[in-house]
Amino acid sequence: MSGAAQARVSRDKERTAEAFEEHRRLLWSLCYRMTGVAADADELVQETFLRMQEARPSRDEPLRPWLVKVAVNLSRDALRRRRRREYVGPWLPSPVDLSAEEVFATQAAPDDLEARLELRDTGSYAFLLAAEALTPTQRAVVLLCEVLDYSGKEAGRALGISEGAVKVAHHRARRALQDLDRASLRPDRKAKERAREVLEKFLTAAAMGDEDGMRALLSKDALALSDGGGRYYAALNPIHGADRVARLTLGLARKRPDISSFEWVEANGEPALVLRYESGGGGRKVKLAPLLLMRAALDADGRIRALHTVLAPRKLTRLPVAG
Repeated sequence: MSGAAQARVSRDKERTAEAFEEHRRLLWSLCYRMTGVAADADELVQETFLRMQEARPSRDEPLRPWLVKVAVNLSRDALRRRRRREYVGPWLPSPVDLSAEEVFATQAAPDDLEARLELRDTGSYAFLLAAEALTPTQRAVVLLCEVLDYSGKEAGRALGISEGAVKVAHHRARRALQDLDRASLRPDRKAKERAREVLEKFLTAAAMGDEDGMRALLSKDALALSDGGGRYYAALNPIHGADRVARLTLGLARKRPDISSFEWVEANGEPALVLRYESGGGGRKVKLAPLLLMRAALDADGRIRALHTVLAPRKLTRLPVAG
C-alpha cells in the first residue's frame, strides 16, 4: 500500500472514531426504540459505523442524517427478521437506565424540560410494548417525525418511500397508539413511589404464602408476562386474572426460596426490582434463571394491572444498577 493510501486509511479511521464518539448515543437511542432490545441496538450501532467505513460517505454530505438513515434501515430489517422468527413465550423489552442514556439529548435545547420529557416517553416500557403493534416502517416514521423532527419528505428519503407513504404510515401509527396512557408514559415521583410500594407488598405477601394479601393488591383483570427467551423457566402464555396471577407468583416463590440479593433500580424511568438467586439452572431439565428483573404497572386505583418479569439473558445486558 502506498503512503498516500495509508494516509487515507488512517484519516478514514480517525473520521470514523470521531463520528462514533459524537453520534453513537443518538444512534443507540434510535436503534433501541426501533427494536426494544439493548443488545440489538449495540450490534446495530456497530454495523452502522462499519457501513460508514465501507461506504465512506462524501465529506460534503452531512454525516448525522446519513448515519440515522443507515441505522434506522438496519433496525427495520432487524425488526422484520425478529418477527419472522418464532419467539418462545411472551416478548418484553430490555430494561435500561434512561437517565444514564440521555435520551436523544442532542435533539432538545438544554433548558427545554418538556421536550426532554417527551423524548423520554419513547423509551418507556408502555411505549415500547405498544410499539410492537406497529409495522417496522410505522415505528421508524414515528421516531423520525416525532422525535427527530423530520419532515415527511426527509423521512421518506431516509426510508426509501414516498412522502405520501410516510403520511399514511404516520396516521396509522398514531391511530394504533391513541390508547396509550400518558400517565404511564411519564409517571411522577408519587406514582413511582406507589408502584414500588405495591410491588414490594405483593412480593412480601408471596414470600409469606399470603395468597389473599396478594390478590388484594391485584386488579381483577391483572396480566402477568414472563420473558425467559426460551432459555429459562417462564410462563409460555400471558396469565390473565387476579386469581391466576396470584397463584402463579406464589408457586414461583415456593420454587425459588434461594434469593441471594435484591435491589431496587430505575428501569425505563420506573422502579423495578432485580432479584439474584444462589443457584441457576445447572443441569436441571427445566432451567431456573439466576437473575431476573420485575416491574409492575398500576391501574387508577393503585392495584397491579400488569406484572412484567424479564429473565432472558439477552434482555439483561444493560441491566440498570442501583443508584
